[in-house]
Amino acid sequence: MKVASVQGERQSGIVDRAKPHASGDMVVVKITVAPMCTEYKAYAGGYKTDCLGHEAAGEVVDVAQPGLVNVGDRVVVMPTYPCGHCALCLKGDYIHCLAGRDVHAETGNEAGVATYAQYLIKPDWLLVPIPDDLSTEHAAMACCGLGPTFGAMERTQVTALDIVLIAGLGPVGLGGVINGVFRGARVIGVESNPYRAKLAKELGAEAVIDPLQPDSRDQILRLTDGLGANVGLDCSGVAQAQRLLIDSTRRRGKIVFIGEGGDVTIHVSNDMIRKGLTLYGQWHYNRADAPKILQVIQRSTMLIDKLITHRFPMSRVQDAFDLQLTGQSGKVLLDPWA
Repeated sequence: MKVASVQGERQSGIVDRAKPHASGDMVVVKITVAPMCTEYKAYAGGYKTDCLGHEAAGEVVDVAQPGLVNVGDRVVVMPTYPCGHCALCLKGDYIHCLAGRDVHAETGNEAGVATYAQYLIKPDWLLVPIPDDLSTEHAAMACCGLGPTFGAMERTQVTALDIVLIAGLGPVGLGGVINGVFRGARVIGVESNPYRAKLAKELGAEAVIDPLQPDSRDQILRLTDGLGANVGLDCSGVAQAQRLLIDSTRRRGKIVFIGEGGDVTIHVSNDMIRKGLTLYGQWHYNRADAPKILQVIQRSTMLIDKLITHRFPMSRVQDAFDLQLTGQSGKVLLDPWA
């Protein structure tokens, strides 16, 4: 099968690897849509690897035993390889599983755990069936496109009475705009990239504040009657933006850290005790909520079409990486078969 690889600093290409086979509850999915996430960082840094990608949707093509999916089913592939047996997995919070599975040793496959590829192996319980009236491309947004911010808004119980402040309007933050708009909340963005600020407004953000402006906090307070946002979501992973969220969220408000990175200073007395903030870390969402996020996507198709800004054949993965590095894109999709 064809697999994308990073072969050096800003050098990428396609290599051949053995097609995986089904084993036990591990089934084979033919990947038809591979959304791109932060793998461009490996490309920019020259980290050589042919194990790229953690988002995918496609069709089941091989099963080893009767299970939860059948050959021909269209499915969204959930990330990671958790054990499936610990308390976290059984509660649906598999993303935090500490055990994991050694897929290659368990199945005898040499490849098949990356999504920038034509085929993938995955436990059947981590495959979410796609409704007949939903395209595979749209359904693929149930991974990192809408997933992290959906989980954050479920956790903080965002409603139409809330003001949601989202820092970092890359693909994940832009997905957060869609989730907030779907719930009827007022959404304010924090972003310095004009392309993404414009796209966020097209998706329904009421305003986008440039965090590099010295009065950025004052602008947010003016938009929120001097109180600040009810809920702040950091999708930037940048300490300056994270600090702005803490300072711009109202007393007894909630902040969710989603973006990887950032070394923000938190003042226990002023931020936590006196202001009464609640801080969360969010990676994905509970497995039981998969049908719910698919409903959000089904009812937001016009916005999803705006979120997906570019499509590339996997044979041009280097061009896709180069585009991502410019910041002039929303969600970018790869077609492994082109």
